[in-house]
Amino acid sequence: MTIIEVVEGDITKIRVDAIVNAANSSLLGGGGVDGAIHRRGGPQILAECHRLRETTLPGGLDEGAAVATTAGNLPAHWVIHTVGPRYSTHEDRSALLRSCYTRSLAVADSLGAATVAFPLISAGAFGWPTADAVTKAVHAIGSARTSVQIVTMVAFGREVAELMRRAVG
Repeated sequence: MTIIEVVEGDITKIRVDAIVNAANSSLLGGGGVDGAIHRRGGPQILAECHRLRETTLPGGLDEGAAVATTAGNLPAHWVIHTVGPRYSTHEDRSALLRSCYTRSLAVADSLGAATVAFPLISAGAFGWPTADAVTKAVHAIGSARTSVQIVTMVAFGREVAELMRRAVG
C-alpha cells in the first residue's frame, strides 16, 4: 500500500527518487512548477526534452500522459513530466486529471522509483478548483496499482497543504 504524505514547500528541494512536473505539452519549460523544475534542474532536463521532441514526441506530450527525463541538478534521479488538463465547466475532464497521477506512477514503476513527489496538477493557471483537484489527486494516487512506496504531495502554500492533509485523512 502506498503511503501519502503532505508537505508544504518547494518541490524542487524534495529528496525523492522522482519529482513529477506539471509540464506544458511542449516539454520545453514554462511558468509555475514547470519553470521552477527546469531552472533548478539545469540544462540536462531541457536537453532530454528536446531529444524527446525530436524523436518519440514530435507533437509534444498529450494531456494525461507522462514521460521521464533525468532530474539534472535536482535532488532526485528523474523528473516525470505530465500535462494536466485545463478545467472546463462544459466538459468533464476529470479522467484526464486522474490519468496524470496514475500514468506518472506507472512511469515511476517502470523506473523502479520507490518515492515520488507530486505538485497539485491543473490547479492555479489551469483553473481547476483547488479542493476538487486535491480530491481527485488523492483518489487517483490512493487507488492506483503501483509499487511506489511513498508519495509526497507538495503544496506551495498553507491553505493547499491543509486541503491535502484533510483529503489524505
